[in-house]
Amino acid sequence: MGKILTMFLIDDIAAGRIKCTVANWTGVVYKIPRADVERCKNREDLRQSGVYFLFGKETVYIGQAGNRKNGDGILHRLLEHKKNSDKDFWQEAIVITDKSFGATEISFLENKFCKLALDAGRYTVKNNNEPSLGNITEEKESELEEFADYVITVISILGYKIFEPIEETPPAEIPNEPIFYLSRRNKTTGFVVEARCKALAGKFMLLAGSKISPNFSKNASDKVKKARRKAKIGFDNILLEDIIFDTSSSAAEFVTGTQSAQGPEVWKTADGITLKKFFGDNNV
Repeated sequence: MGKILTMFLIDDIAAGRIKCTVANWTGVVYKIPRADVERCKNREDLRQSGVYFLFGKETVYIGQAGNRKNGDGILHRLLEHKKNSDKDFWQEAIVITDKSFGATEISFLENKFCKLALDAGRYTVKNNNEPSLGNITEEKESELEEFADYVITVISILGYKIFEPIEETPPAEIPNEPIFYLSRRNKTTGFVVEARCKALAGKFMLLAGSKISPNFSKNASDKVKKARRKAKIGFDNILLEDIIFDTSSSAAEFVTGTQSAQGPEVWKTADGITLKKFFGDNNV
């Protein structure tokens, strides 16, 4: 289903301030050049709570601002950052706000966007500390995940590919390298995963046709969850494409949905030789 995105050029030029809204979505996204921050003082929605990105050349700072008693919210934070000599790197701000935002919502979104930006590795993230996730119900998390998807789309359209990993040339396959297998039954659900993996030059390729777990355990990493969301998965949880992983354990976690699956031990040749034994502890 398509989306209707409205981009309002506040200053009547593409290089000026831009306000973005999407049909049937309550969020508002602003793109504000650093030089124009003071000109936003009459924008009431910028006095609300929100999350913001300060963009420099291949550098970003991701922050949040609550609605203060004096009525100054996210705009006040931008003005503070503009005066801060430690943040001279930024030239443009992206602001996301919603009239329903509270401390829980902005903490969750700040945490999520920081993790996604770090995983993508396209920008240097200037945050010194990992933002707090906050306490959130699973219902609210589902709602905010959908909200974040809209934000990611709009930010990309505005020209910042902060959440898109740099495409790498797939490593060359090692000649005559065997295929490794992983088969495991979930004791609770009875679901059986059956996956195949090839060792490449320092990386591991999970092969299309692998049958992967439909669920994640609580300890599953955000990086693998993100890979699952992006992957093409068909009927009965069959993987429809090859996927490259940095380690065999990441590939195993993707397949099983849990970090307890240690790649060097669970991946085995058709003869039952573990990856660890096959490579002698090297690069597995």
